[in-house]
Amino acid sequence: MEKSTHSMKDLFAQLGLPNGDEDIAAFIKAHSPLPEFIKLPDAPCWTTAQSAFLREELAEDADWAEVVDQLNAALRGR
Repeated sequence: MEKSTHSMKDLFAQLGLPNGDEDIAAFIKAHSPLPEFIKLPDAPCWTTAQSAFLREELAEDADWAEVVDQLNAALRGR
């Protein structure tokens, strides 16, 4: 089965966050750089539900995992 492709805008909408280009850029700027020792789902910027979603998607290598990895890289300045 082919995995779905989600955009960063889709991910922010899924997380219940504003998902315009400027909103995403502002979020990344406000929460960067995320230290390497903090796993993305454990970052203090997430609600419990957001953290659980991120953790599940990464653990299951689900269809959201690729864009979650992109967000992780963006928050770490990569």
